[in-house]
Amino acid sequence: MSLLRVERLSKSFGAVRAVDGVSFEVGAGELYGLLGPNGAGKTTTIAMIAGLLRPDSGEVFIDGRPLGADPQRARRILGVVPQELALYEELSARENLEFWGRLGGLSSRDARRRATELLEALSLADRAREPVKTYSGGMKRRVNLACALLHRPRLLLLDEPTVGIDPQARLGILEFIRHLRHEGTAILYTTHYLEEAEALCQRIGILDHGHLLVEGTLARLRERVGGDRLFVLEGDLRGARPEAWPGFADRFRVIQLTEDHMVTAARDARDPAECLRDLLNLPVRVENVTVKRPSLSDVFLQLTGRELRE
Repeated sequence: MSLLRVERLSKSFGAVRAVDGVSFEVGAGELYGLLGPNGAGKTTTIAMIAGLLRPDSGEVFIDGRPLGADPQRARRILGVVPQELALYEELSARENLEFWGRLGGLSSRDARRRATELLEALSLADRAREPVKTYSGGMKRRVNLACALLHRPRLLLLDEPTVGIDPQARLGILEFIRHLRHEGTAILYTTHYLEEAEALCQRIGILDHGHLLVEGTLARLRERVGGDRLFVLEGDLRGARPEAWPGFADRFRVIQLTEDHMVTAARDARDPAECLRDLLNLPVRVENVTVKRPSLSDVFLQLTGRELRE
């Protein structure tokens, strides 16, 4: 049984349809990446799953039961790590953790014990009694994560947990997230870093304009773009109109076109050498053609027509 199931979730703000009929699920031990450009509806979706917003229609199920049927039960199962830091800067890491632990229903003794475990697991024990305001961005992110884990949630919502931190701190947090998944935690993960989603997620859903455009494993998403290879042309492509080139649209699909490069995929399983020959004979000045494996960025670009951060 899925720990999280979202069925036809919708939410509007005035005339704006922020989320429109979104459905997906996350199982125990699964890390599901929910990706989308700014304004796609990710934050609204997470807010409804966390019970902070009431959907206009649709339903959220936590461990098989509707969220609204027993909110207290859902809160015991669910942990939320918001993008904005939810910490008291004047308090120490330990004081923050013990406070949030008590707020989550732990006894004083259990909150202290669990805080000690998390401070050690996240390499914060040596500075646990210093005010959070003296911490680096990466340390604050680790404390923010720990606050959501005090009650040992079986389902975790992670909204941009590594935003704005240095690469070394990011690697430490990602490794800890992998550990949580291996322990059986179901994780819903949003990020602007596509390389994180490629490295972490078993399945990925791409959201845009409130719609879930596609979901699946990375391998399945790559198949939608161009199988196991894409062709990248470099040269003078100003004013190029591929749709007007004789026979081109029957043999190739354009993923991205700019003034100096074009990314395209063959429409069938043709021999790569034959594809390269066709591409080098196009009626434009081509300086170089390379072959690459499709990335999640290519998938995203094809589906939404824009980069993730646009």
